[in-house]
Amino acid sequence: MQTLDLHPTGRHYLQIPGPSPVPDRILRAMSLPTIDHRGPEFGALGLKVLADMQKIFQTRQPVIIYPSSGTGAWEAALANTLSPGDQLLMYETGHFAALWQKLAMRLGLETEVLRHPGPEVWRHGVRADLIEERLRADSQHAIKAVCVVHNETSTGVTSDIAAVRRAIDAARHPALLLVDTISGLASADYRHDEWGADVTISGSQKGLMLPPGISFNAVSSKALEASRTARLPKAFWAWDEIIESNRAGYWPSTPNTNLLYGLSEACDMLLAQGLPAVFARHRRWAKGVRAAVNAWGLPIQCADPAVYSPVLTGVMTPEGIDADAVRKTIYERFDCSLGTGLGKVKGRMFRIGHLGDCNDLTLMAALSGCEMGLKLAGVKLAGSGVLAAMDHFSAHPAGVLEPGAV
Repeated sequence: MQTLDLHPTGRHYLQIPGPSPVPDRILRAMSLPTIDHRGPEFGALGLKVLADMQKIFQTRQPVIIYPSSGTGAWEAALANTLSPGDQLLMYETGHFAALWQKLAMRLGLETEVLRHPGPEVWRHGVRADLIEERLRADSQHAIKAVCVVHNETSTGVTSDIAAVRRAIDAARHPALLLVDTISGLASADYRHDEWGADVTISGSQKGLMLPPGISFNAVSSKALEASRTARLPKAFWAWDEIIESNRAGYWPSTPNTNLLYGLSEACDMLLAQGLPAVFARHRRWAKGVRAAVNAWGLPIQCADPAVYSPVLTGVMTPEGIDADAVRKTIYERFDCSLGTGLGKVKGRMFRIGHLGDCNDLTLMAALSGCEMGLKLAGVKLAGSGVLAAMDHFSAHPAGVLEPGAV
């Protein structure tokens, strides 16, 4: 019986929307000898990464770093700001927003879910007007927090967080704004302070180009004030002890030392390039991939061009075509991994990641694999997405910022 070669020649094309490929430079940094996490060398490292991550989040407020996945940072954001039975308003834009709501319920919180009206499932961003309308109706201020996902990894939708803050303010409601940008940070523009987020949640394995294992809470002064009276149980996740230890560059528990070496290197790479340039290259890659999907004649999962994600593109397959079977063919024949459809859209779409340690030729190879796989699956394509992407990338040189980019 023939078996699948899991390690063929050449590099595997990891084009899922995270974990993203880890640059060799970061892998080398992580291979440094493990040091004493109570010694002076580590204290200097700790202070550096904490200061660097404030720049990445675009905040002057504390950034808490956990040795966990993003799921842990979800829990930390809720546990530090809320009490048992508190009411949350959560906006469902996709699978990960739904998972966050499920986690909140397991913590003993009361959740109310808003969704885009109509039959189209998970194809739109957050509607700030619906949030404002609901908060205006909450005259007793029973809702303690609004939870939204910035870049919904399952669908390729990037919501307008500044608009959500304006909606909360327009309703004159005191609810906290909790934002998940696990897949958006360091790929899509995100401004914790300017956009008025109270807790921003993220992880290491997407735009930061690290393996999974680090997560973050960036917090506002309002969130810190709420944490002083929040009564949900917390020990490991508690902000107060971590912030106190961080003053000297240390943590109250054992940090993931070698991943922090990698995080330091990742921050050096991102900040040397400059965040505006980082965001611009992701937007450019996204436009090239969408040009390919449009040329194929296939629908993009995100139905609103105003909120297309710069991080990933969801591709909907025709009725009767199993997207997971297409992905399987592309993986087995061309050594390229694509993201699966999750939850309500499983089997109906696949996801192409265009983030982090990537370049034009990486994406051209991935799109070639997609085009061949779709043809092998019997999908009738309107045209060549590969040629459309080539035209886009050749006509739009890398490193050129769009007019007005900041």
